[in-house]
Amino acid sequence: MSATYLMPTYNRQPISFTRGAGSWLYTKDDTPYLDALTGIAVCGLGHCHPQVTDAIQQQAATLVHTSNLFGIDWQERAGEKLCTSAQMDSVFFANSGAEANEAALKLARLYASQQGFARPKVIVMEQSFHGRTLLSLSATANPKAREGFYTLDDDFIRVPFGDIAAIKQAALDHEDICAIFVEPIQGEGGLNTAANGFTYLEELQAECDAYNWLFMLDEVQTGNGRTGKYFAYQHSNARPDVLTTAKGLGNGFPVGACMVRGRANGLFGAGSHGSTYGGTPLASRVVHSVYDVLANSDIMENAVTEGLFIRESLVNALGQHGVSSRGAGMMIGIALPEDMDCSQLVDRARDEQKLIINVTGGHVVRLLPPLNMSRDESTQVAERLINLLKPTF
Repeated sequence: MSATYLMPTYNRQPISFTRGAGSWLYTKDDTPYLDALTGIAVCGLGHCHPQVTDAIQQQAATLVHTSNLFGIDWQERAGEKLCTSAQMDSVFFANSGAEANEAALKLARLYASQQGFARPKVIVMEQSFHGRTLLSLSATANPKAREGFYTLDDDFIRVPFGDIAAIKQAALDHEDICAIFVEPIQGEGGLNTAANGFTYLEELQAECDAYNWLFMLDEVQTGNGRTGKYFAYQHSNARPDVLTTAKGLGNGFPVGACMVRGRANGLFGAGSHGSTYGGTPLASRVVHSVYDVLANSDIMENAVTEGLFIRESLVNALGQHGVSSRGAGMMIGIALPEDMDCSQLVDRARDEQKLIINVTGGHVVRLLPPLNMSRDESTQVAERLINLLKPTF
């Protein structure tokens, strides 16, 4: 597969797909592959969901773009649905998760500026991933992603994920902190969850309340039903001041969002932030369509049921070999022994089992299947992965 004119920014797999339907991807010769990755948590409703496809087709034939110089009806409607679901006050639509996170970090700086901080700091977590724009990359912990880009490290304080004592110590050591920015589950970092689960978010919010910091959640990957709630923080009693999301927000259509409430509400005014393509009529209608599917079905409940089924099937079959599971809903991590060679697992799963997976954190198989996957398909995911892994022990 030639990519002569493309910058070599990806280690592309030697395969290309020409169409998708539900939980399946198909090559040019119509060979089916079971997709347990969904474009890295993007196509949460499966490929080419009919309601989303209809919305794209109808809007593409009506009005694609006007710019934010004008009112956009679908943007208003999508914003209302999203903020109502998230319990937030207002939203800025962007084009990606990185841009949504960039907006969040700009909000933190503006918030601090209004309080007189000359160079404020944001607490972020070890093993985090927040994007590849310069500021979001600086908040990211991944050394490979950061190498050579002269990241803005003085603007961040990094602490271990799940460690409230480290947050308390940072508060004592630094007087210029303005926010905490955290993923409820660390996707790229290895599907890491805090030892006390989502209660960790409540503890983080308590620290933010005590010091008047912004409590900011990166739900780019965990949002839009992925964990069984519309947003992962809704598994707890926490409520963020800033909430970002993307990926499943458009089920494959590129769109992101940054929402605010509380201390963060009203920080941005006319001219303080913007995006030419943010919240176009087409993108906004897609967001509205995805919301309708999620809100008016049992898909999120299905994500919990089928996700638990996949996790239990794998642990029951492989637990005696030191295999464990983590995550929530259809955000599944299958942790393999740390001394196991996982370098060929992605290729072998694709070639031998016709199964699309990912490995993150070095030894964690990351599964991000469609939220509406059937029991038969969930069974196939588990069986194909068991057939792949069992001979290696």
